[in-house]
Amino acid sequence: MKRFLLSLIILLVTPFFSFADTIKNVAITAIVEHPSLDQIRDGVKDELTDNGYKLNENLTVQYKSAQGSSATAAQIARQFVAAKPDIIVAIATPSAQATAAATRQIPVVFAGITDPIAAKLIKDWQPTGTNITGVSDYQEIGPQIDFIKKIVPNVKSVGYIYSPSEINSTVVLKNLQALLSQQNIKLVAVPAQRTADISTAVNTLKGKVDLIYTTTDNNVVSAYESLVKFANENKIPLLASFPDAIERGAVAAYGMSYYDVGRQSGKLVVRILKGEKAGNIAPEIGQALRLAINIGAAKKQGVTLSPEVIQSAYKVID
Repeated sequence: MKRFLLSLIILLVTPFFSFADTIKNVAITAIVEHPSLDQIRDGVKDELTDNGYKLNENLTVQYKSAQGSSATAAQIARQFVAAKPDIIVAIATPSAQATAAATRQIPVVFAGITDPIAAKLIKDWQPTGTNITGVSDYQEIGPQIDFIKKIVPNVKSVGYIYSPSEINSTVVLKNLQALLSQQNIKLVAVPAQRTADISTAVNTLKGKVDLIYTTTDNNVVSAYESLVKFANENKIPLLASFPDAIERGAVAAYGMSYYDVGRQSGKLVVRILKGEKAGNIAPEIGQALRLAINIGAAKKQGVTLSPEVIQSAYKVID
């Protein structure tokens, strides 16, 4: 009788533990919440869903934003490491750096990092042999300058607002300075350390530039509406390197979809969850640059877009 009861207990308990062992725990952290970074998060989650991972069945997902604070990013990283998830997805450079510093064991997939080498996350584009891999949103500056000249053909000066503490932004700044000077185009770069500084910074560009070029600097994107207001009031075209900027008031944008970056990052997450080691997977760069146009913003900011430019856009809104 005792043997029967023991066998029954084992029979009843074993499936429970087998099921529990199949649940995968994914932790996602971002330095701040704004549309581009949110799209990366959503792309990762959708890729997991398409590969058979379902919330509350065989998948749990934790998400925390650092609300723009590097100190909070480090705190979140430590909390996630203590919770021992199967993998941590770190969106944007400060969160990725904090997570990489917090663990050498838990797999880390970075996403939306312009220059992971400068950020000291990887040494090169080969498999790292560590616990880190990921997807960069790096874009060559040459095609970006070609894009700028298509929208504003007679451009002589470009305004650029950046956060000095963001490696992504300072790398872009350096490349812009080098390539624009070769074409006798002046770059007026204005630092803005905090989101609250963006409005003041952009006002210093009045009367000095033919257009404002923006990248996914997290402070800038978080305060994008202040740039749009300035651009509309002063008839200065606002251009961007990320397509969803047109939804927020930019005239045009040329770049990769951050949702696609999320899906690409999600593919790496799936590979790791299925048993591959992060250190054996080469870091990747996002793909498929696309042009997006906002006709209404062009009118407000005094830009005449050629029919050829409009026809070449994958997305046009009024």
